[in-house]
Amino acid sequence: MNSSSNNIFLIGLMGAGKSTVGKLLAKKLGRQFIDVDHVIEERCGVKIPLIFEMEGEAGFRKREAQALDHASSGNDIVLATGGGAVLLPDNRQLLSERGTVVYLHANPVELWHRTKGSDNRPLLKNGDARQILEELYALRDPLYREIANHIIETGKPSVNQLVHTLMMQLELSQ
Repeated sequence: MNSSSNNIFLIGLMGAGKSTVGKLLAKKLGRQFIDVDHVIEERCGVKIPLIFEMEGEAGFRKREAQALDHASSGNDIVLATGGGAVLLPDNRQLLSERGTVVYLHANPVELWHRTKGSDNRPLLKNGDARQILEELYALRDPLYREIANHIIETGKPSVNQLVHTLMMQLELSQ
């Protein structure tokens, strides 16, 4: 970990709890919380599904890389990445170099239950959402694990329990 930055980056598939856990963790640590998806929406003035519709996934990933580079350059932040941020090698390197990376792990079936009915998940709109999540998991899980300093299972514990476990792991690793 780059100790001078003291940043914490939360990675994981959509529905893993990055934003929810990140907000509470930042509050407990007295740090700023940044959600990269929100940064992209603020910069573009539109919601992510519209960016996907207008520019495709490749256009969105380019915007995501720029937002991630900018947002992760601060110190003492808790940052939630988008689920696909790890697809680009430069993003993985940036996250690894600029802080502690925490993989919020959940299996595809759990994620499917958590994301059902959401209109803000463009990748799940083109087919069987459960199958898409299984395919995304198969592709991205090794990438998350490649850069993760910590892996937290998000299955059963409450958000408070997850944050407590994460804070203990972070403290032990310092």
